[in-house]
Amino acid sequence: MTAADAVNAYRHVALVGLGLIASSIAHAARRAGFDGRITGTARSAATRQAALDLGICDAVFPTAAEAVDGADLVILCVPVGAMAQVATEIAPVLAPGATLTDVGSVKARVIEDVAPHLPEGVHFIPGHPIAGTEQSGPGAGFAELFDNRWCLFTPLPDTDADALARLIAFWQALGAKTDVMEPEHHDLVLAVTSHAPHLIAYTMVGVADDMARVTENEVINYSAAGFRDFTRIAASDPTMWRDVFLTNKAATLEILGRFTEELFALQRAIRTGDGQLLHDYFTRTRAIRRGIIDAGQDTAAPDFGRVPKGAAVDGPKR
Repeated sequence: MTAADAVNAYRHVALVGLGLIASSIAHAARRAGFDGRITGTARSAATRQAALDLGICDAVFPTAAEAVDGADLVILCVPVGAMAQVATEIAPVLAPGATLTDVGSVKARVIEDVAPHLPEGVHFIPGHPIAGTEQSGPGAGFAELFDNRWCLFTPLPDTDADALARLIAFWQALGAKTDVMEPEHHDLVLAVTSHAPHLIAYTMVGVADDMARVTENEVINYSAAGFRDFTRIAASDPTMWRDVFLTNKAATLEILGRFTEELFALQRAIRTGDGQLLHDYFTRTRAIRRGIIDAGQDTAAPDFGRVPKGAAVDGPKR
């Protein structure tokens, strides 16, 4: 099956929410050869107009119900805290046989909030593309966002196998690698790889903000790469991340508890001068970085792959 065949298994894709992920889906689908209809909706009139001006959608509507009417693939690209409300709105107009999926970073709560509202005959397959930048809005999207990134699916026990296969093929045509896992396991894994690191980044930047007042902005002006990367993460959409932490409480708190234990151990090693423990610990963590690079999820280029200001680039910065 070609990429064009995979994306054209659907003839009408509806995007509920028109931010970075939704706009990138549209760009990647067109790149793969999708020649069907893309509709969208967003709360903001300015966002809806931008989506039209950028050619992301063929038509944009003020309500989700209008956008999904007649669609055979509906993708919820809203913060996880808004999933239940959107599901309630669109349920009466979902086409029989349509596939409904989402891009939320939390899966167990999304299933709990969405599944009870859906009519018989709609294939609900929760998904999560692990891709993004700190940028938001329809203008932030680009076709390459999902290339070589993972898209995870947490199908329900009664999920139709053919519907799942079609959706997996669709995301693979967008450039993603795919996997299937249990919702609770997904939420625990993402608490380690994404949720807790974001919370730690927000905390470090908050500490620096307090220190900046004491040091007359020296913390900001003389930021090294480590803190700079914290600020990039902490610039992510606040509504999305508020909802992530409130809907994935158990897993996030478990990982934060383990993080605190590790932090106390390092604190004690520093206090007691245990250089061997510190060296061994940093050696193990350095190997994790090598593993991420070997897996193709980042680059070993100097400066974490960033291009110096003024240098030519072949594509969008991520």
